[in-house]
Amino acid sequence: MTVKDAVAERVRSLCAERGMKPNELANISGVTPSTVYSMLDSRRRDVSVITIKKLCDGLEMTLGEFFSAPVFDALEQEIF
Repeated sequence: MTVKDAVAERVRSLCAERGMKPNELANISGVTPSTVYSMLDSRRRDVSVITIKKLCDGLEMTLGEFFSAPVFDALEQEIF
């Protein structure tokens, strides 16, 4: 799993935990729904840290809390 895939999985998990759809997360975070849906799209490779920060603000959590999840603990090496 790549970092981008882990971020998408974490966003999906947080939405499910809070009973919200990605569109709702976009609205409370001040980003466009297309931004959230594109970061969840497995064909897209890059995710902006600024976008993750905005999503964290909408979820009322820190970046540290966002990245403190098992999904990030065993990521593949990104440099080959």
